[in-house]
Amino acid sequence: MACSSLLLPILAAVLLPASPLLRPASTYAAKDELKLGLPLSAAALSFEEGYTQLFGDSNLMLHGDGKRVHISLDERTGSGFASQGAYLHGFFRASIKLPADYAAGVVVAFYMSNGNVYEKTHDELDFEFLGNVRGREWRVQTNVYGNGSTASGREERYGLWFDPTQDFHRYAILWTRDRIIFYVDEMPIREVVRTASMGAQYPSKPMSLYATIWDGSSWATSGGRYKVDYKYAPYVAEFTDLLLHGCPSGSTDPPCDAAAAMSPAQRSAMARFRARHMTYGYCHDRVRYPAPLPECSSAGVGAEAEAVAFLPSGEARSIGRRHRRARGGGADYAL
Repeated sequence: MACSSLLLPILAAVLLPASPLLRPASTYAAKDELKLGLPLSAAALSFEEGYTQLFGDSNLMLHGDGKRVHISLDERTGSGFASQGAYLHGFFRASIKLPADYAAGVVVAFYMSNGNVYEKTHDELDFEFLGNVRGREWRVQTNVYGNGSTASGREERYGLWFDPTQDFHRYAILWTRDRIIFYVDEMPIREVVRTASMGAQYPSKPMSLYATIWDGSSWATSGGRYKVDYKYAPYVAEFTDLLLHGCPSGSTDPPCDAAAAMSPAQRSAMARFRARHMTYGYCHDRVRYPAPLPECSSAGVGAEAEAVAFLPSGEARSIGRRHRRARGGGADYAL
């Protein structure tokens, strides 16, 4: 079957309005997969079926017949794993539960990259989870690199409307030839639309999927002010519901080039999320980028209505108020 046709049910699932309200991943059941339109071929893989360990020896442990993966950080090492193959476009997802208590300096990453193949011209799509001191919330950072464009970081950071250490939540990346969408619990939080001005800086080479935990003391929490404190180790990040649904590199089938477009309801939900929970945006950072990167003039990225909420540093004007969790951990982002 052609890869483009394989992706169509996934695109329908994540780009059309969904009936359930957002809720922790652990409360989803198989029937929810069917309701969302996911085909049987999109079933989550066990570790042995789709992944391989990168580093960390005994700091990676398998549970539940290989359906759950625990990766940990201690004084010896971090740990991580990667998909066995590389993919050109697709839908990639994991349910993740982050370490609780004091986690300053800890970085948990769920991302796509081809840096092992293209050392100087690599592409990358990132979810990075940045730990914090006790009593302060984890933050989520997304980033996009294309063709080694690391000098032009496209970072955005957000708070969350739930505690990511209390339950599993679903984080996903949809990557097509013309756009990239990041999701949290089936809700889009960021869209990157390919423009002619981006050129090769739009990721366009096959990538593998990675998950890692490591010591980011030099930058992850308050610019490096707070470090990892190993008296709280091991720091354990839990992964399950690992979904790889894309075109394997080297496939003879047509490319995964199905167009993606969000529904009006999803676009409204994304706008509400960004207005309430986005704490930094590179498109609004005039210190790093006196002249905005070309795509920042696109509607929905550097839009005037969003820009007024940010300082010239790119930081939100009212960070504490913007991303504080609602009582009860709920959200009104129904799609």
